[in-house]
Amino acid sequence: MNPYTLSVDELVTKARQIRRHIVALNAGSPAGGHTGADLSEVEILTALYFRVLNCAPDRLDDAERDIYIQSKGHGVGGYYCTLAEAGYFPKEWLPTYQYPNSHLPGHPVRHKTPGIELNTGALGHGLPVAVGIALAAKRDNSRRRVFALTGDGELAEGSNWEAALVSAHYGLDNLVIINDKNKLQLAGLTCSIMNTDPLADKWLAFGLNVTECAGNDMQSVVDALENLPANGKPNVVIANTEKGAGISFTQGRAEWHHRVFKGDEITQALEELKDE
Repeated sequence: MNPYTLSVDELVTKARQIRRHIVALNAGSPAGGHTGADLSEVEILTALYFRVLNCAPDRLDDAERDIYIQSKGHGVGGYYCTLAEAGYFPKEWLPTYQYPNSHLPGHPVRHKTPGIELNTGALGHGLPVAVGIALAAKRDNSRRRVFALTGDGELAEGSNWEAALVSAHYGLDNLVIINDKNKLQLAGLTCSIMNTDPLADKWLAFGLNVTECAGNDMQSVVDALENLPANGKPNVVIANTEKGAGISFTQGRAEWHHRVFKGDEITQALEELKDE
């Protein structure tokens, strides 16, 4: 069981706190961060770690725990902030993000950070591994579920679609794929760089269930994750998000893919993220 059973209102408050951590984390990093990607995924990660996932900081080796894989490894800053807030490691580690010998490197590394299940960063790798773990769980008659978060730009990698074929062929109904569809990547609009729309139709054609939600609306995210079809097929949740979500001057702006807060921007961002 998840040790947290937060209400939707409590999840909204928790997400705001995680965004405050993201501002400080990226502002203090010597190597910069991926601010836009960190912010777009916040509602998804908050709902997972504070309500949905069957995992806990004191059960890191539980053979029946749910597995979460951050396939969009560049969004690790938001992932770290969520794990710290959930008690997987001390919040005092957050200011060490990307410093030499830190427990928090620029992409997820399993042996360095409690709670990380897989080293990711090379896009298109996380989902295939998630499919393998889900297949193994099926063969072991395990009750665990496997969740994988991808970026929408990441879906240009063909390995994702090979993994989708395998997941449908083996009926991996213990697999939940979440697409963080924030519509932007480093150089601009995803639809201009490599269009994957109509995305829902593609997943359906590969034999998976598709649920769509407003990915930065907590109620919509919770409703999607808690009401997935149970018909023997893998599930995909297309979370329609906004890059840089939650802060007025970062939302929907491609330059915040790899930009960090400086000077008055820090003050303004934190002012916007005050608890209501």
